[in-house]
Amino acid sequence: MATMARDVEVSDLNLYYDDFLAVEGVNLTVKAKSVTAFIGPSGCGKSTFLRSLNRMHEVIPGARVEGKVMVDGQSLYGDDVDPVAVRRKIGMVFQRPNPFPTMSVHENVLAGYRFGSKKLTTAEADAIVEKSLKRADLWTEVKDRLDRSSTALSGGQQQRLCIARGSPSSPRCCSWTSRARPSTRSPLLPSRTRSSS
Repeated sequence: MATMARDVEVSDLNLYYDDFLAVEGVNLTVKAKSVTAFIGPSGCGKSTFLRSLNRMHEVIPGARVEGKVMVDGQSLYGDDVDPVAVRRKIGMVFQRPNPFPTMSVHENVLAGYRFGSKKLTTAEADAIVEKSLKRADLWTEVKDRLDRSSTALSGGQQQRLCIARGSPSSPRCCSWTSRARPSTRSPLLPSRTRSSS
């Protein structure tokens, strides 16, 4: 199944850690099939904003969101929206790779299925692993090392393994890159958006 591109619209977004306003008043539209970069000094709120796009911000104690984040006209923060379902569709790749170190390459790819208690036959699991690794352009490099530890891979390979961990049956509409730490200052400084070919 091909990945579907979707429009993202952010309106009057404020992001808090308890009473601290980390990011203020973001209004932004990202059109489907476009590439957007956020450029600014360390701690200005780039990562905090990115985490709000797949609701990872709210897993931090005391974090909260005001405003709207819409994907194809649907609110990501509606009362009836499951944050886990949002994270299945909108992935995040961190600056430093974070494969599960005690798991093999094969187990890392299937981790989301296993955590969700989804039962798979061996054939289904193998097909998911192959498809996911091919989508992350990693299959040819690791197909003979699937039972080895994920930490035996190079940094770039570990990064692509983390991308492959997403479910191929639930294609993501977006992929964001972020440093994995809360910001302490604002404002957010978006750069130009350019269309991809």
